[in-house]
Parts: sequence; structure tokens; C-alpha cells
Amino acid sequence: MDHQTLLLVISFVSATILIFILRKSNQTQNSTKLPPGPKPLPIIGNILELGKNPHKALTKLSKIYGPIMTLKLGSITTIVISSPQVAKQVLHDNSQIFSNRTVPHAISAVDHDKFSVGWVPTLNLWKKLRKSCATKVFSTKMLDSTRNLRQQKLQELLDYVNEKSNKGEVFDIGEAVFTNVLNSISNTLFSMDLAHSTVPDEKSQEFKTIIWGIMEEAGKPNISDFFPILRPLDPQGLYARMTNHMKKLCEIFDGIIEERIRSRSSKVVEVCNDVLDSLLNINIGEATSELSRSEMVHLFLDLFVAGIDTTSSIIEWIIAELLRNPDKLTKVRKELCQTIGKGETIEESHIFKLPFLQAVVKETFRLHPPIPLLLPHKCDELVNILGFNVPKNAQVLVNVWAMGRDPTIWKNPDMFAPERFLECDINYKGNNFELIPFGAGKRICPGLPLAHRTMHLMVASLLHNFEWNLADGLIPEQLNMDEQFGLTLKRVQPLRVQAISSA
Repeated sequence: MDHQTLLLVISFVSATILIFILRKSNQTQNSTKLPPGPKPLPIIGNILELGKNPHKALTKLSKIYGPIMTLKLGSITTIVISSPQVAKQVLHDNSQIFSNRTVPHAISAVDHDKFSVGWVPTLNLWKKLRKSCATKVFSTKMLDSTRNLRQQKLQELLDYVNEKSNKGEVFDIGEAVFTNVLNSISNTLFSMDLAHSTVPDEKSQEFKTIIWGIMEEAGKPNISDFFPILRPLDPQGLYARMTNHMKKLCEIFDGIIEERIRSRSSKVVEVCNDVLDSLLNINIGEATSELSRSEMVHLFLDLFVAGIDTTSSIIEWIIAELLRNPDKLTKVRKELCQTIGKGETIEESHIFKLPFLQAVVKETFRLHPPIPLLLPHKCDELVNILGFNVPKNAQVLVNVWAMGRDPTIWKNPDMFAPERFLECDINYKGNNFELIPFGAGKRICPGLPLAHRTMHLMVASLLHNFEWNLADGLIPEQLNMDEQFGLTLKRVQPLRVQAISSA
């Protein structure tokens, strides 16, 4: 929805919500010293200042109003954090107060917010889901046991690229990576493909369409989030479309669970050693940790939507930055050749031997964090941060994109310079607040261990087996690096490439 349409709709409903806003304003601002921020317009507040790229707009505003500032987004008081020091106070020092979420209307489709590990309050259900993620989904033991499944999927991607190379064809590397990450995750969870990379069929195409639909709807600005009183009306139809997508996905996962339960009850049981088997074993052997059928379905929904989009997006950005900086690409390939023999299969165990590749991944996360504002946090009680009062129920956004481009933190922040990470011990595991693409504190992304393995293995394998050129006669300086804000930070233009086999 463009700005003119948005303003028209908001103006139309303004008479209905004016009294509501004034009442909320009196309740939340009663003589509290809020952080500074731009003066809000009547009714709509600062909505129009967000523009098409809120992460960039908020970064510019933070240079005026400081690392903690206040915006009124419709009727919602929003606190924006733009420095590692303040982020540490919010996500670590006061983690209990800021551990819950403000839930977008679309996320409440099919009651997903009541089961999702990413959105439920940090109470008993959240603890149970996090325990299952830590011990049964993303534990070192589980990831090691499913390593061969991911290796097989990676080989399929390499075969696909090799086929394109032999034919001299250009292709969209982002789309190829998306499909492969989808199948890699589906094999880790279910020991099966949910999409075909080379011969698309109706079922796999439908699945990809559903995933893309959820991502698209989740990334759109929603009037119902700015004015919760309008949620029953769903003025943009966003909630209805999200319900349709999520319902289809939940039905697919429920069918997979049902089929696995039925096969386990038969005399001949195929041992898959995947995440689904692990979770079903919980139900059999550990009653205190048992996940209900609905909890499993929504957990899989979280893992697919979050895992596929963020992982495939960052891999595409990594390759784009290397193609735009050929000297860095040469250094990565040299490290791979020196560490891993020609023709040797790269495995997850090789990752720690590739420091420059790890630096490239960190540098890409710094410049292109997949979720530039992280998921929204919620303040559960009035708290003082840097001498300012953050009111109860305020929405809190952490602008990790701004922190990655801050010249007071990073030398030449707009330059792609992986070498900076060879000179320091900064990582993205939640301890160094200069680099927190996965978040930090209690709400750090539980899928970080799998994402770490998948990103490094896939990029290393693609670079080790092929040389890469930009398609359509582009030279590195011409490569469009513009970003499209949404659920994840995507490229405005697909990355079209041509691969040349190194064999």
C-alpha cells in the first residue's frame, strides 16, 4: 500500500479512533520523561516518516535524536534503539522486562502467536519450546546426526549449478539457494524434500508459493498494527490472506506428522533419525517435555518460515558482496584451495579451518542483517534507560542495521572489509552487541547453530567448485546493491550469475 492510500485510509477512520488515542496518550505519557524523538502528527504520529525503508529512515533519525528515541506509530508508542550500549541494557541487563513481544496482527493468524516459540510470552510454554529446540532440534548431537542429509541436498545444488555451467546458462542464484535451503531444512526435520529444484511439480510449487506468501504478508506495513482498534475490520485484508497461507502450511505439517505416527505404529518402522522422530520420542519417553500436536505443527511453521528466508537471503548477499569485490572473492577461494584439496568434498567440520570465510559471513551480517530491526520487543513495566523512562507496553525496536553502519563503531562502515574481523574476536552469538543479527539475550534465535553450518557450508562449496561471473555483461561496479525492506532484507534485483566449473 503506497503512502497516499495509507493516508487516505487512516484519515477515513480518524474520527473513530481519535478519542481512543487521546485516552491512551493520557495513560502512557502522564508526566514521564520519554526519550527524545520527532514531533508526531495528529492521529497518525510518525508513520509517514518511516518511508519504504524504515531501517534507513530510523537510522537517519537516530543521528538527530540519539541512540534511544521515541516515535508514535499511530496509537503505539515505539522506542527505537540504535547503539550496542543501549541494546545491551535492553536485551541483557533488563532482559526480563523486555523479553516479551508486541505481536503483529498477521502473526496471530491461526492462533500462531499462542504457540510460536518466537512470539509466545516467556512463560511455561516458551520454556518448553526452547528446551525442545535446544535438546532435540538444534543440539550438536541432532545436527551431527542429520549432517549427511544436508550434504546430499548440497550436492544436488552443486549438480544443478554444474548443469547450468555446462550449458553456459545464466540463472538466479537466490532462487536456487532458496529451494536448496528449503529442502535442506525439510530433510533435517522430516527426511524428505518439499520442493524439487530441477523438475518442479504442482505440489512443490504450491509449497514454495505458500512460503513466499507468508513472507510477503509478514513484511507489509499493516494499519491494524498502528491502530489495534481496527483489527476486527482487517482493512487491508492482510490477516485473511495470512490465515489462508498459514492454514495450508499447518495442514501439510500435520499430514506429515500423522503419516509418521502411523508408520511408527506399524510392525515395520523406518528409523529416520530426524527432528520429527526426535520430537515424537519425547512424547513417548519424557512426559514432562511433551509437545502437543499443535505445538509441533507451529514449531515447524516457525522453523521453515524463519529459517529458509533468513538463511537463503544472507547467502545471496554474501555472494553478491564477493562478486562486487573480486579481490575478496580471490582471497576466499585461495583460502579454500590451501585448506581443502581440489575435488575434495567440503564438510561442516571444515568451517573452523576457514577464518577468512567466517570473516566474510560476519561482514555480510554487519552490512545486511536479515531482520534489520529484529522482532519487536515489548516493555512489561516502566523502566529507566539512560535517564529516560520507557513506558509500560511500549514497543521496542532494535535497529541492528544502524549499528552495523555506525562510524563510531566501525572504520569505513560502508566498505565491505572482512579483514576487520580477523583482527578481533567479535562473533554473532549474542555476546557482542555490535553484531547481533540473531538477536541476544533470552530471545536470541534458537536456529543459530543450524544457520551457522548451512551458510558456511553452502557458500564454501559453491566457491570451491565454481568460478563466478555476473550475468548480462555487468561489471562489479554496476551491481545493484539496493535493499528491499520486508520480513527480511532482500535484494531489490535478483542476483543473476554464470558459473564456470573449477574441475
